[in-house]
Amino acid sequence: MADSVVPNADQTDARLARQHGEALKVTNLGKRVPLPSGELTILDGVEFTIAQGDSVAIVGASGSGKSTLLALMAGLDTPSTGSVMLDGEALSAMDEDGRARVRGEKVGFVFQSFQLLPSLTALENVMLPLELRGDREVEPAAKAILDKVGLGERLAHYPRQLSGGEQQRVALARAFVTRPGLLFADEPTGNLDTHTGEAIIELLFALNADAGTTLVLVTHDEHLASRCSRRLRLDSGVLVAQERQGS
Repeated sequence: MADSVVPNADQTDARLARQHGEALKVTNLGKRVPLPSGELTILDGVEFTIAQGDSVAIVGASGSGKSTLLALMAGLDTPSTGSVMLDGEALSAMDEDGRARVRGEKVGFVFQSFQLLPSLTALENVMLPLELRGDREVEPAAKAILDKVGLGERLAHYPRQLSGGEQQRVALARAFVTRPGLLFADEPTGNLDTHTGEAIIELLFALNADAGTTLVLVTHDEHLASRCSRRLRLDSGVLVAQERQGS
């Protein structure tokens, strides 16, 4: 009789997370940094779970730890204490190569500053994550999503030739082109005027609904936060409230 295969702890955690529909699980998360005057605590004992397909806004005053929390959830930084489980995988147990693999396979990003490569056209910027993932025939998918965000006639334009709103549309297209399971957005309307920001919000949620992605965003914009199903409120690095819309 063949030897039975006993799953290891990481495989069991991943299987249980998927069974329970968990996209993210944050446990006792803390981040401290040394300063000449002593240790600075940025996050302390943060815990929550985000279900697959949920939309969550992280809100709080400047300096409350919002962007640090997002960076830890995305595996862009490592915690001082606690753990982050992303789709059942323990990011804090991985090296940078492992975290980069998870990000490439499962995560999309939208930033306040757009983060487009200036030497690449709109089309090339959107094709890039597909190419890095090793996909073939990437141009049709990139063209299709640029057309969906209203930039089908701007494929050959460089970022410097696009308005701020158009650049953020390219960034949205790039984030969604891989159809990630989880999308992180850090102040996605922060560099845009009110009218343009509203258009980007509508586009973000339309793309998110179409893709069925789990959405986690950091924002100062209470209107944007109100579009999410939950709010996580930070104050001085501590999670002080978890608010379900309508409650």
